[in-house]
Amino acid sequence: MNGLRQKMTRFMYGRYGNDQLSRMLLGLALVCLVLELFIRNPLLYLAGVGLMGYSMYRTLSRNTSKMAAQNQKYLTWRYQQAVKKNNAKKHWAQRKEYRFYKCPRCRQKVRVPRGRGRIAITCPKCTTEFIKKS
Repeated sequence: MNGLRQKMTRFMYGRYGNDQLSRMLLGLALVCLVLELFIRNPLLYLAGVGLMGYSMYRTLSRNTSKMAAQNQKYLTWRYQQAVKKNNAKKHWAQRKEYRFYKCPRCRQKVRVPRGRGRIAITCPKCTTEFIKKS
């Protein structure tokens, strides 16, 4: 058993290995293949096999800089999605006390308290003043 481990270690030396993007692709491939069992759509099968193949290509690739850049791009996208989700949750929780407007000039979100009537709102980013009902 120890000899097999050494052979595998020598084989993987200099290769990129598994990362978050590869794991996500494998999970997506598994979902496609399981759905194909129930739906019987050959496109789902091809998508699953293709995603699995690309994940294995990434794992065995020797171009580590390119694969690391792809993984970093994926992680950045995933982080941005998490931030958007958290901001939407905060916005939803504050909807009874505050109104949210976008600045007509720079599109910055501005939060103002509800129930103050028509007020002049000054954008904190570009100092544009606009009038809205709170």
